[in-house]
Amino acid sequence: MDAHALALLVDIIEAGNLSLAARRLKISRANVSYHLAQLEKQTGVQLIRRTTRRIEPTEMGLKLYQHGRVIRDELRAAQESVATLGKGLHGSVRMSMPTGFGYMVMSGWLIEFKRSYPNITLDLVFDNKIDDLLRDEVDIAVRVMSDPPQQMVAIELAQMRHVVCASVAYAAEHGLPDTLEALQAAPVITSAVTGRSLKVSAYLGTERRELTLSPSLASENFVFLREAVLAGLGLGLLPDYTIAQDILDGRVVNVLDPWRFSVFGTRMFLLRMPDRYQTQAARTLIDFVVAKAAEWRALPTSGQPPA
Repeated sequence: MDAHALALLVDIIEAGNLSLAARRLKISRANVSYHLAQLEKQTGVQLIRRTTRRIEPTEMGLKLYQHGRVIRDELRAAQESVATLGKGLHGSVRMSMPTGFGYMVMSGWLIEFKRSYPNITLDLVFDNKIDDLLRDEVDIAVRVMSDPPQQMVAIELAQMRHVVCASVAYAAEHGLPDTLEALQAAPVITSAVTGRSLKVSAYLGTERRELTLSPSLASENFVFLREAVLAGLGLGLLPDYTIAQDILDGRVVNVLDPWRFSVFGTRMFLLRMPDRYQTQAARTLIDFVVAKAAEWRALPTSGQPPA
């Protein structure tokens, strides 16, 4: 049985349809279909069930997929070893990360990584959606959530929380809410979509409360949200790291402390697919990000206690 044909079967099953597999492999759909037909002819059984939108493996197709995945990954590892011999570390990694944390924290990390590994190509996506890593061809994703998806390998990077805050000027002019109910009536600046209600969890020790807020100013640009808070346009409901330095410097005050707030989740994870071959470049980037996250947690401006 042809090892390359088995590897092709793996690529087809992981892509979910022949057209996407062809695009990823940079060959024609007809070529993919031909080699799949030849493999089915050779084995004497149907390996793929086709529908109008997707394909799925038969029982035999799934068994061959499991063997083929090991063979494909070994082939890729061998090719990588030959390609990097005497050339130093190189390769390509596609990584997705949240807009706020990506811009304000991870940008510096990734610039440092690129300086250390100039031959590794980084394709960086700043996005807040929970990706389908296979569909979007993402090698690594960093996401804030309560719990990671069960089908992914997850490394916890940090505990995340939102804080309610205000500029000193806003506090002097308007006063500050001293109850959760008063917060609901105040102008709130946050990352929710304007015009929609925002569900927020508030924690005080073992007590948990649910709030519904109607933001007066919303954006996915956390740099802008921070500037809006500093300008006194309202109360910020922001990730703690966006405003921690301003609180330390006395420009911004924490509101409703010691309440802790959660909007999207309380934990940040690095996610990857469990069965996808990890290149040396991807493994190096994962180790680098995990190490930088540990350093960041120890900083007073991270907004959280040291790890």
